[in-house]
Amino acid sequence: DVVESQEHYKSRWRSIWIMYLTMFLSSVGFSIVIMSVWPYLQKIDPTADASFLGWIIASYSIGQMVASPLFGLWSNYRPRREPLVISTAISVAANCLYAYVHVPRAHNKYYMLTARALVGFGAGNVAVVRSYIAGATSLTERTSAMANTSACQAVGFILGPVFQTCFTLIGEEGVTWKFLCLQLNMYTTPVLFGALLGVINIILIFAIFREHRVDDMGRQYKSINSDGEGSDVLDQNTEGSIDHVAVVALNVLFFVILFVFAVFETIATPLTMDMYSWTRKEAVFYNGIILSVIGIESVIVFMVVKTLSKKTGERAILHAGLLIVLIGFFILLPWGKKLPNIQWQEIKNNSIPRTAPSEMLAPFWSWPELQLPSNHTAEPVGCPVTQSWCLNTPMIYLAQYISSDVLIGLGYPVCNVMSYTLYSKVLGPKPQGVYMGWLTASGSGARILGPVFVSQIYTHLGPRWAFSLICGVVVVSLLLLEIVYKRLIAFSVRYGRMQE
Repeated sequence: DVVESQEHYKSRWRSIWIMYLTMFLSSVGFSIVIMSVWPYLQKIDPTADASFLGWIIASYSIGQMVASPLFGLWSNYRPRREPLVISTAISVAANCLYAYVHVPRAHNKYYMLTARALVGFGAGNVAVVRSYIAGATSLTERTSAMANTSACQAVGFILGPVFQTCFTLIGEEGVTWKFLCLQLNMYTTPVLFGALLGVINIILIFAIFREHRVDDMGRQYKSINSDGEGSDVLDQNTEGSIDHVAVVALNVLFFVILFVFAVFETIATPLTMDMYSWTRKEAVFYNGIILSVIGIESVIVFMVVKTLSKKTGERAILHAGLLIVLIGFFILLPWGKKLPNIQWQEIKNNSIPRTAPSEMLAPFWSWPELQLPSNHTAEPVGCPVTQSWCLNTPMIYLAQYISSDVLIGLGYPVCNVMSYTLYSKVLGPKPQGVYMGWLTASGSGARILGPVFVSQIYTHLGPRWAFSLICGVVVVSLLLLEIVYKRLIAFSVRYGRMQE
């Protein structure tokens, strides 16, 4: 056996920490502008409408879906420093382009679309990050490392909007540097900050990151994309074929996991506006708080599953996570008899309070009725009569909605980290770049299709159909997990080199 030296161990984990940072910055790059895209788009190009906004949001995932397999393939045959630096440099350039989309005299919205697509393309390095971490950790270290990776990603999604909020203090006008044609305002400063973080990331990759690879037992060996460290004596551990049935099944399961969470994120604002007569401002504010709490919950869950998986195994935890998600969406189904407020009633008399004073002592399960009196603005509230289901579908109580949020916020991170961990273990010591690229691409595809699916089904058929179909999808995924359950084992366990 080749014993790992203390120096090698420290160098290996320093490189893994650089990968954590890269994952964090990738998610910050997505979320740091997500709240300001729409007002910035309206400011630079009045011809842009809400449908074009959808394309801009989706362009990030499209770019990542295209880039992930390409960067993964690159990392299989060349030192991983190359795709990591190039992808990060693309994100830096794309953020700088985003800061200048106001300069052209026409077609500004297309420049913004291009900038966000390139940021997503640069975020394709997620496949390289996860494939490196999978190859640089032993089986006993893998779950913890994957959980830390997902936690860094989640923290990035949480802190991105926080950074954005801090930069709003600069205001819409900000400071203009005419000799650079640059406006430093609440819309451009966040992306320039993201570009600065990307430059720092590139410097750290050159200064600290080193290529390391260990087998499932933790013994080091040299791979084709190594930069000189390691030994050739353990290459025989790569012998054997990958179980492609398990690989395909995990790709499908990961697609479902990302699909249902994308549906959950997308439906939050329109659902609460329809059910609880919230204004746009109220919906954004309250759901922002809820999503922030869910993000914190996710980070805690990532930390807990590292310990729990050692006792129960990843497959059992993945099964439990899918069951929790199923219960979360099942709770969202409308069960009562009370109908939501119809929007045309509010339009008829916008001065009528939504809630009588006597109802302020309503019990917990009827929280949706606790509404402030309607103001005298022109914004209509309630469930629009143009959605025919509003006239016959019972409302979803606020207690249902919050309970569902808590359960989905618990189940999603569990499923996310366990699917990544199982996937890397099934692949074993084989080069994982391309495989991780396809897994990342399937998740990006889910984030594209999820919002499209739910917006069509919810608008035309209502929450009962939308959430019933989601429950059906999760049930099918649970059946698939049962079918392939015994095949979701580590590569070394499959070929008898280690005991499960």
